[in-house]
Amino acid sequence: MALTSLTIQDLWAAIKPKRFEPTDNQEKAILHTEGPLFLTAGPGSGKTRVLLWRTLNLIVFHNIKPEEIFLSTFTEKAAFQLQEGLRSLLGLVTNITGVPYDLSHMYVGTVHSLCQRLLTDRRLSNGGRRPINPALKDSLEQYFYVSDRRYWSSATAAVGFPADVDEANKVITQYLNKTPSSSRHVAATQCISLFNRFSEESVDPSAIRERTEDETLKALIDLYDYYKRSLTPETGVPFIDFALLQQKAFERLEQCLASETVFKHVIIDEYQDTNTIQERLFFKLAKGHKNICVVGDDDQALYRFRGATVENFVQFPERCQHYLETDATPIPLNTNYRSRRKIVEFYTDFISRCNWKRGSGTGHYRIADKDIQAHSQDEQPSVIVSTAGSPDNVCAEIADLVKRLVDEKKVEDPNQIAFLFPSLKSAQVERMRAALEAVGLRVYAPRAGRFLEVEEAISIFGIYLKIFGKPDRGDFKGNDYNEFHNWMESCLRDADRLLKTDKTLATYVEDRKREISTALNDYRILVEVAARHQWDLNQPYDIDLMMRSLLSAGGLSETAKKNLSNSFFGRIAKKRAEEGQPFMLSYVITRMTSIDWSVLDLFYRICAFDHFRAMFNLAEKGTDEGPICNLGLITQYLARFIDTYSAVIKAPFLLDGKFRNTFFMRFLYSLFRLGEAEYEDADDPFPKGRVPFLTVHQSKGLEFPVVVLGNPRKDDRGPQQVEKIVRPLLDREGEPLDRMSQFDIMRMFYVALSRAKNLLVIAHYSGRGQSISEPFKTLLNGQVDRIPSLNLDTLPAAKVEADNLTKNYSYTSDYLLYQKCPRQYMIFRKYGFVASRSQTQFFGNLVHKTIEDLHHLLIARRTQL
Repeated sequence: MALTSLTIQDLWAAIKPKRFEPTDNQEKAILHTEGPLFLTAGPGSGKTRVLLWRTLNLIVFHNIKPEEIFLSTFTEKAAFQLQEGLRSLLGLVTNITGVPYDLSHMYVGTVHSLCQRLLTDRRLSNGGRRPINPALKDSLEQYFYVSDRRYWSSATAAVGFPADVDEANKVITQYLNKTPSSSRHVAATQCISLFNRFSEESVDPSAIRERTEDETLKALIDLYDYYKRSLTPETGVPFIDFALLQQKAFERLEQCLASETVFKHVIIDEYQDTNTIQERLFFKLAKGHKNICVVGDDDQALYRFRGATVENFVQFPERCQHYLETDATPIPLNTNYRSRRKIVEFYTDFISRCNWKRGSGTGHYRIADKDIQAHSQDEQPSVIVSTAGSPDNVCAEIADLVKRLVDEKKVEDPNQIAFLFPSLKSAQVERMRAALEAVGLRVYAPRAGRFLEVEEAISIFGIYLKIFGKPDRGDFKGNDYNEFHNWMESCLRDADRLLKTDKTLATYVEDRKREISTALNDYRILVEVAARHQWDLNQPYDIDLMMRSLLSAGGLSETAKKNLSNSFFGRIAKKRAEEGQPFMLSYVITRMTSIDWSVLDLFYRICAFDHFRAMFNLAEKGTDEGPICNLGLITQYLARFIDTYSAVIKAPFLLDGKFRNTFFMRFLYSLFRLGEAEYEDADDPFPKGRVPFLTVHQSKGLEFPVVVLGNPRKDDRGPQQVEKIVRPLLDREGEPLDRMSQFDIMRMFYVALSRAKNLLVIAHYSGRGQSISEPFKTLLNGQVDRIPSLNLDTLPAAKVEADNLTKNYSYTSDYLLYQKCPRQYMIFRKYGFVASRSQTQFFGNLVHKTIEDLHHLLIARRTQL
């Protein structure tokens, strides 16, 4: 069929196994192509499908090139889903018309990933050259940088805090958290939160400094300014963090007039969670063509603590007038296709039980009159409340219900039943876990408490401690320090157990210890030889003069001798010397005594032994995927260590316990102290055979056949201190401070209640010391269905719904990897393990970019001719 005769309705009819039939409002949104579009999308309203079809409509039927579309999502997972969906739909068009489509240059991703692309986009640079940009520090690297002892001491002293660092920390923490602490860790993490908020509000330190008379706040603003300037040294590579990345991208757009016309369509998902600098950036990109489409739901705004400003969404029509001088077309997507009718009625009733009116009496702090309706007309009970009682009794009753749901096949796997909590660090979480385990159900909650305390992490790092040795316990005070050393001791006890039962693993550990000892001994011997001959370690390596003396050193291992006499290395060394770029002697000695494995290599070798191999077998059989998912997370942390410090374990790094202290007391201790942020949007898997425990924030964007709200209580403690500090410094009106916390609590529970498809279960705690938040208290004490009255015959069985969109597979990344080894495919593609020896991937990416740069350079020169 020719493209000219094809219609989008033809494509809807061609979707298998079931044609796509949009509602009137969905169709209007898909076909809208000119001017700002304001999509208010309630839970389960099909917004992702609308975005897919709208983007396809622009590309196929309106001749918009993929690279002329800017599509921002909140998570990488959502971006991947959109990319895969577009490839699938455009593949369908290609099959019908023969017209190919290339999405490789389309902007689809999180705002941070897209900002990185903007900084390297030739269309936004002078002369079409790839700009040189700062290196990005992620949140963990930012923490390491700010909390570094030397940096922190100089920074706090430079802006007028007490010279005694402990006293400076007390002043900072008292101001930022109303609780004084001498801990550098606590002070640094609190300052990072303030710094990021300043960056996300795009404030000028000198300007906001003039708006306060508070001397401590002035010093903190100066500390922020010091931090920003320290990231851009006069010599060396400049750095930026995630928050400053957005500022840098906006500055690039401001410097380039073409930035307003590069993208013909700007599409932003989850717009309710954008911040000030992001709003400016998006409107700057849309200024030329005025085609900006935002999608979101202000009732699901959860990320104020990251600087998100829900007013960006609520006041979007007014902002369009301000930035673009044009009106936005509002289209509500208000039909819920996810949940049964009574679930929808419950959460819409819940959100309405808050006073959202402005103090003036005119208007609301949310979009009113949404009229959310359920597509389901099911009249059977779908919201069930436990019998009011003590926590132990409530948890036991809910655990029995979950067991019945699994046994009677109302779910295909326990991972289809999600337990949601305001926080995973509460007594109710542990009670609920114990109740489920008492009926034979296993829980997956790697982010409840510290991830390093899960069984798999204890086993792996116990082996690492056996190989590298445990750092000494110093005379330091503090619960975190003592708890971490206690954790290491528990790891060692677990390692002793494993080594006792697996003699081959014990032998392997001893071999690695000897290898490290040999490398250190070889290094000391070679350094002594250099000192004896009065060779400076920083002088060029003269192979003819030095190699024989180094090789003849007494006590040198055969491995070091083999490395030194390697003919290939010898030729390279001579060639470099002839070219005037000789190796330094220190480099040669270090290279010859380096360990031939990284911490990630060590992980995979350890996993070959029985205890760990059994975990892979469980996953391969589909029995229990929990352990392998935890192992996958461990590889991600080990890869972070390699990226932050070094891929190669060199002998100088091992000297005097430097590696041991860096790996355990710097890296792992930091992870231990930071814990796992409860608001992570990491795409943790939900392993088969386990019941997932999540915070409400982690559940956003997800849906489950059965949802249990394990704790309907969140105390209103008022706004965060950072909010109180920053608000008076800004030139904009927002939600009132005295109502802000209440609004956020309502939105959080609204998200929790709207995740359920078939059944929503709510815990009802009562008795001494037990309370639940309003409006739950009123709702649950009213006319509700209780667990004992639930007839499971009325509950539909959960099904794995077939996606209408065909999954795309890569020949190299999927087919060839699976053909090579199905287990490798399972590990790296399904469970997200990080492959070792990733330098190859980096090198391939570097080669690709270099070829691309040369290509564009040749084009530019031809144009000049």
